[in-house]
Amino acid sequence: MASGWANDDAVNEQINSTIEDAVARARGEIPRGESLKFCEECEEPIPAARRKAVPGVRLCIACQQEKDSHNASHAGYNRRGSKDSQLR
Repeated sequence: MASGWANDDAVNEQINSTIEDAVARARGEIPRGESLKFCEECEEPIPAARRKAVPGVRLCIACQQEKDSHNASHAGYNRRGSKDSQLR
């Protein structure tokens, strides 16, 4: 079912593009390299158990939770936006 001047596959293309963006963003967040002993944000020590559990960890738990909560507010970007409302 086409909407406006969009082709029949436009909705699927938007969904696939959104998924690809989310996967790329998640892969970019994967820590790499050697784990730090001190948080790069607050300089608090990172426990050995966390360094062992998350190879390449760079943030303490508190700073990681803050970063995750900030990133969660930007998740779910709707590519379509308000196109329908603009056509009315």
